[in-house]
Amino acid sequence: MASDTGSFGIIDQDYASTLESVDVAEADIVKAAADAGFGEDDQHGIGMAVRECMVNAVVHGNRYNKNKHVHVNVTRSSSEFRVNITDQGEGFETEKVPDPLDDTNILRHSGRGLFLMGAFMDDVKVQKAFPNGTKVTMVKSLGSQT
Repeated sequence: MASDTGSFGIIDQDYASTLESVDVAEADIVKAAADAGFGEDDQHGIGMAVRECMVNAVVHGNRYNKNKHVHVNVTRSSSEFRVNITDQGEGFETEKVPDPLDDTNILRHSGRGLFLMGAFMDDVKVQKAFPNGTKVTMVKSLGSQT
């Protein structure tokens, strides 16, 4: 489906709030990244970012609630590969997420998701979804392929 911006939809799907869905979504999006022409390293990085984001959506956002889903929308244009992941949780403030590189947090087992998403993707934006939840938009430039 084409749009005015020259991008077209690749995936537009709801996933259950389960850890099994994390694997399925990651596989679906990595396949889409391969089809878009990304090399193995970029596919791996995109997969890691998607996994972190999906785990956050299922565990922290939807809290495994079987009545809630995670919506995934992936589009591609001539210049970028865009992944939107939206949960139906209560939302959170990014400023309140502890810095995983701070000495007091370095040994924590959680809290690295946003950091890793930013490390693997060219752009990451977190915003409130309407009427509730969190929407994370991750972009990988097609020009940044390795």
